[in-house]
Amino acid sequence: MTTAPERTADRYPSRGATETITPREDPVVWSPPGTAGPFRPSELSDFARDGFCAVDDLLTADEVAVYRAELDRLVLDPATRADPRSIIEPKTGSVRSVFEVHRISEVFAGLVRDPRVAGRARQILGSDVYVHQSRINVKPGFGASGFYWHSDFETWHAEDGLARMRTVSVSLALTENLDTNGGLMIMPGSHHDFVGCAGETPKDNYKRSLQMQDAGIPSDETLTKMADRHGIRLFTGRAGSATWFDCNAMHGSGDNITPYPRSNVFLVFNSVENTAVEPFAAPVRRPEYIGARDFTPVR
Repeated sequence: MTTAPERTADRYPSRGATETITPREDPVVWSPPGTAGPFRPSELSDFARDGFCAVDDLLTADEVAVYRAELDRLVLDPATRADPRSIIEPKTGSVRSVFEVHRISEVFAGLVRDPRVAGRARQILGSDVYVHQSRINVKPGFGASGFYWHSDFETWHAEDGLARMRTVSVSLALTENLDTNGGLMIMPGSHHDFVGCAGETPKDNYKRSLQMQDAGIPSDETLTKMADRHGIRLFTGRAGSATWFDCNAMHGSGDNITPYPRSNVFLVFNSVENTAVEPFAAPVRRPEYIGARDFTPVR
């Protein structure tokens, strides 16, 4: 385990008295043009412009079956449910998310190391990477709640101490993503501006925010302006598809009131050159299973 360095200058202030908008200072794609990797040059260009890139059929049907079986095993295991790394759905009492799955499960640890996954993260971030966060998300039918509009970086900056926007996420679908079962929505191009949200961070905010987020939420007025400017893209696709998106992309998902589940593996890769410092707008760090402080590169 590595001790985090002291907090550095705050390029992206948030959780103050008023909401602020700060132009992005950091690159979106950190690798030099022409850097070899799984992404084609055109895909990296689209990622830099839009803040996301969808990859169909990243996983084969057989691979999806293996990861889906592992997800089901973890969710149904009483020991997993009792683990603090599991988040319980407030409406139904079922498991909503399980964090740090790459440490709980060797199956998901293998997925993290897969060159199709880690290789794309290195290509975007221009360095070795480590896992800042991993989790499985379970959205069963008939009432699973969604995730409200937010920028992940706002939380990771304020509460985990990530100083720079050098972090990328990938959502790997283990069930079909329909236009009706609570799929991921992103505002294309929204990652070029940082929304500093108003309001202080409550103590132990993570205990509530992982069920229903309050702190770090942009105002309705700002979200409306951003949606008018950028539009909203809803991601659909077969199981095995993947969506890569920038840490500062404004995104969210709706409730799933259909009979059809939507489950995915969510992996966050951070550059080893962007290791976490002290939180910028929170009294204490979040637990390491939510925001890692072991900066060991993925191999």
